[in-house]
Amino acid sequence: MRKLQVKTLAANRLRNGYQALEEYDFKSLGDYTEGEAVEIVDEKNKFIGKGYLGKENRTVGWILTTDKEESIDSVFYDRQFRIAHKARSAFYADDSTTAFRLFNADGDGIGGITVDYYDGFYIFSWFNKGIYTHKEEIYQAFKVAIPDFKGIVEKVRFSDATLESKHVDGEVPPEPLIIKENGIQYATYINEGWMTGIFLDQRNVRRKLMEDWGTGKTILNTFSYTGAFSVAAAMGGAVKTVNIDAANRSKAKTIEQFELNGLKPDDHEIRVIDVFDYLDYAKKHDLKFDMIILDPPTFARTKKRKFTVEKDYVGLIQDALEVLADKGMLIASSNTWKLNRDDFYEMVNEAFDNKNVDAYLLDEYKLPEDFKINEQYPESDYLKVMVLEKTN
Repeated sequence: MRKLQVKTLAANRLRNGYQALEEYDFKSLGDYTEGEAVEIVDEKNKFIGKGYLGKENRTVGWILTTDKEESIDSVFYDRQFRIAHKARSAFYADDSTTAFRLFNADGDGIGGITVDYYDGFYIFSWFNKGIYTHKEEIYQAFKVAIPDFKGIVEKVRFSDATLESKHVDGEVPPEPLIIKENGIQYATYINEGWMTGIFLDQRNVRRKLMEDWGTGKTILNTFSYTGAFSVAAAMGGAVKTVNIDAANRSKAKTIEQFELNGLKPDDHEIRVIDVFDYLDYAKKHDLKFDMIILDPPTFARTKKRKFTVEKDYVGLIQDALEVLADKGMLIASSNTWKLNRDDFYEMVNEAFDNKNVDAYLLDEYKLPEDFKINEQYPESDYLKVMVLEKTN
């Protein structure tokens, strides 16, 4: 195992629990092999930890253990999965929710990999080629630790992968696979690309829409994907939802979600259109909504424009405020790790100030309990949801 020296600041950060290895941390990284096991030492050659190298966003690897005597092998992986499984025992016992995150990367001790549970099926997502080179040993350890799986599917999410999704073991998931969340049914498609039809990290927001916020409201759901927010709101008594997404697939899949729960799609509006074009249309026709949901992807491209959260979110909120009713609610969400909570709050504040609209922060959400994070690695706590009520 090769020893790699890190600079003093990096050594202190890693000793305090920060698990990500970044290229500028090293005295000299040199050429390396994806998946290479390494021992990290400080400038005095004192041991810090063991891990692996693998390029992923801003990181070039992850610390896996700070125990010099511990081996990174099947026994290590087996233990991590068992610990994670025990920590989610309440989720396994909850019949009203049958999809959740079992294993959340560095929050559960192995950076670069997540595992989601979908009603007996497990979805492994691999975020760098380095950890993927160890997949056979990891899968074997998982099957020993959690043998009662229906099936395993993998999603390969690093840039030069030759595939996005592949069945690994056990049964092939049915299409669609119906899961429950807070008692609501959702159709998911496990065998299609990276996305499954629902974002599990927004579970608590959907619960609030169902239990409280949605009642009696007219709701504009932008970047609506398969309409999960709208279904939750409609199940909670929303009068009407308007679902806007530029992807052609969104309409049929949103209709499916409504019908699955005994809701009439004709009572709602589902449009395939660029979100900014729809907001222009709504302004011209003097449409007003009691609630607007803004949960855009970090990056999106349509025929007309390119959207990035960092550059365009302020403008998006400003456009939305023009069609938000008096005393209306705005749900602003972002899942990019590039913005911390304070940065995002400043962007939201800027948009309200620019439009001379007053509001107060009614509620705020982060990742749900199953998305365990590493408190020493702020980037892992990526979800930011702010619920604001317009006061003028």
